[in-house]
Amino acid sequence: MIAAVVGPSGAGKDTLIAAACAARPDLRLARRVITRPSDAGGEDFDGVTPARFAALRDGGHFALDWRAHGLCYGIPHDQLTGPSVIFNGSRAALPQALARLPDLRVILITAPAEVLARRLADRGREGSADIAARLRRAAFAMPPGIAHLTVCNDACLAQGTARLLAALQPDRGAR
Repeated sequence: MIAAVVGPSGAGKDTLIAAACAARPDLRLARRVITRPSDAGGEDFDGVTPARFAALRDGGHFALDWRAHGLCYGIPHDQLTGPSVIFNGSRAALPQALARLPDLRVILITAPAEVLARRLADRGREGSADIAARLRRAAFAMPPGIAHLTVCNDACLAQGTARLLAALQPDRGAR
C-alpha cells in the first residue's frame, strides 16, 4: 500500500503522519526532496537548490514531483518501495500521482478554518499575508474524480492519529 496524505497547510499532515508511523512500525514515511534549506524546520526532508532539483528531475530521479507555495517537491523512486509507504503530497499533483501509482490510497486531512489559522500562526514561519493566502487555498477542492478518504484533524493528537490509522486500514474504501 502506498498512501498520499494531502490537505491544506496547518491541517496537521506531518504531525499525524509522524504519529501514525510511530504507532505502526511497518509504515514507512517517504522522505521528500524540497527546494528549501534543510534547517527550515518542519518535516525531515532533503533540501536542495532549485538547480539541483531540476537536475534530479531531468535525470529521472523522482517518481513524483510538483510545485507548490513557490517550492519544488519530489519523491524519489526509492522512497516508494516497501509494503506500506506514506507520503505528504499535494492535492494539485494527485492526477499525476494516480497516473503513475494507480493503486494509490488518497487521504485528505482537514480542519476548520479557525484551527488552520491558529496552527499556521503558531508555527511562526509566515506573516499574516502569507497565512491569509494559505487559508484561501485551504478551500480548494480535490481534483474531480479523485477517490479519497477524509480525516478531520480538529481534536487532540491521539484522536487525529486514530482517525488516520483507521483510514490506512486495507478494508477502508475511498469515496
